Amino acid sequence: MSEVATLSRKTDFPGLLTSEGAPWHYLDSAATAQKPQAVIDAMSRALGRDYATVHRGVYGRSAQMTLAYEAARRRVAQFIGAASENEIVFVRGATEAINLVASSWGMTRLTAGDRIVLSTLEHHSNIVPWQMVAERTGAVIDVCPLTEDDRIDLGALEAMLTPRTRLVSLAHVSNVLGSVLDARAAADLAHSVGAKILLDGCQAAPRMVLDMAALDCDFYAFSGHKLYGPTGIGVLWAREDILDAMPPYQGGGAMIEKVSFEGTTYAPPPQRFEAGTPMITEAVALHAAIDYVDAIGPDALFAHEAALAAQLREELRRTNAVTLFGPEESAGIVSFALEGVHPHDLGTILDEENVAIRAGHHCAQPLMEHLGVPATARASFGLYSDENDIAALMRGIERTRRIFG
Repeated sequence: MSEVATLSRKTDFPGLLTSEGAPWHYLDSAATAQKPQAVIDAMSRALGRDYATVHRGVYGRSAQMTLAYEAARRRVAQFIGAASENEIVFVRGATEAINLVASSWGMTRLTAGDRIVLSTLEHHSNIVPWQMVAERTGAVIDVCPLTEDDRIDLGALEAMLTPRTRLVSLAHVSNVLGSVLDARAAADLAHSVGAKILLDGCQAAPRMVLDMAALDCDFYAFSGHKLYGPTGIGVLWAREDILDAMPPYQGGGAMIEKVSFEGTTYAPPPQRFEAGTPMITEAVALHAAIDYVDAIGPDALFAHEAALAAQLREELRRTNAVTLFGPEESAGIVSFALEGVHPHDLGTILDEENVAIRAGHHCAQPLMEHLGVPATARASFGLYSDENDIAALMRGIERTRRIFG
């Protein structure tokens, strides 16, 4: 087997077997990643032997859990090259992170006529919150087009920026096409007109080295469950001075300094944005997930998944009646269409072969319109993927072609 299989660690992932013990060829990591046993064990311990609330208890176990929770924050800061752990806000997921920025920063900073720039390939979670802001503030959304190979067109972005542009919000890696944004170039363009830039890092965090200083963005959002961690937790990174100037997103316990019926003062960031009992066990498990990924190395992960994507594209190109979407070089994600077969039908038949792909619009309907299709089939790789998964997928596609004649 070739070098593209060398990172596969299937034995660490109990979810990669069917209930009968057969291999399950999981090709939907862009939606959510399977969890290594180390993460499952960390969450189990946090839910059981080590469980207690954080930040409030005076008893020993609460103090220990508080240390573990804040250690997770420091680990995230280290993982993404943040200047300070105070720049790390724990949220329920990337969707909440973007909504937090839209509500706390967007609603208070944007006025009628201000411009928000998105791109054609954005996930709905990086479109709808900004539409809500625009509706309430009178701001205007501009849509940056794509290049011929379906990357965000930075030349077009530069041309459409104006002094009224206040925010640029773009996907670091497309969840449909795997196309990688030159994020630093996009940040430089945004800053050239005094705009802030937010990057949706959901698909980048699990497979790329992140360095907030090098990216020079203002906000960065990603989810834990795509990073081999649990659901229910995500990360918003923002520059400390920006967070400090933003009002609270929600009110409640833990985000206050002092409460009285005459008025309330708020805690500094990040606590200001973490109202209520936080995602305690999820943060501990996210710490374990980052340790797992870091031990392999994001550079190695990116190369591994990109090689698999390139191999799959080559295999599909040999198959008649397959349309490939996106650039030739992609970050472990391949979207395609099989002529005469709806992606949902393909996905159903593949499921019978123990192959799991995504089929649909992938929460990117404007991109589907741009591609001229209602939906695509999407195969997305993880660190546990190998050539056997590609072979199983191709067998399933051939079976589908025979069924549909």
